[in-house]
Amino acid sequence: MSRAVLILSSREIRERGINWIRRAPANTRVEFKAEKRSLDQNSRLWAMLTDVATQKTHAGRKYTPDQWKVLFMHACGREVQFIPSLDNSTFIPWGQSSSDLSKQEMTDLIECIFAWGAEHGVVFHDLEPIA
Repeated sequence: MSRAVLILSSREIRERGINWIRRAPANTRVEFKAEKRSLDQNSRLWAMLTDVATQKTHAGRKYTPDQWKVLFMHACGREVQFIPSLDNSTFIPWGQSSSDLSKQEMTDLIECIFAWGAEHGVVFHDLEPIA
């Protein structure tokens, strides 16, 4: 087995993971991650980023929701670097993708955007509670 993902949702799956670890060859990597962000959180994130993108500028420029996402992820302490494109015509963001965030990390990012937006007069349209 080269890769596998288990979501520890039952006793049986936990036991399967324990058995895999017992049989794993030396130097096998095991990674534990918190619960992945929800689809509702993802929808909220993009709605908020769209609100920011349509209402605000930064450094005298309009930015797309994708560009705002990189700015907010950096503001929340996520590692983001800008590296030159292969043809040296621009810079592209490199860093953690929001799709890899845990539920808590996504909550932190959404709260960061909400706080910034409140401070800068952004009117957010999707404020229904997230399940």
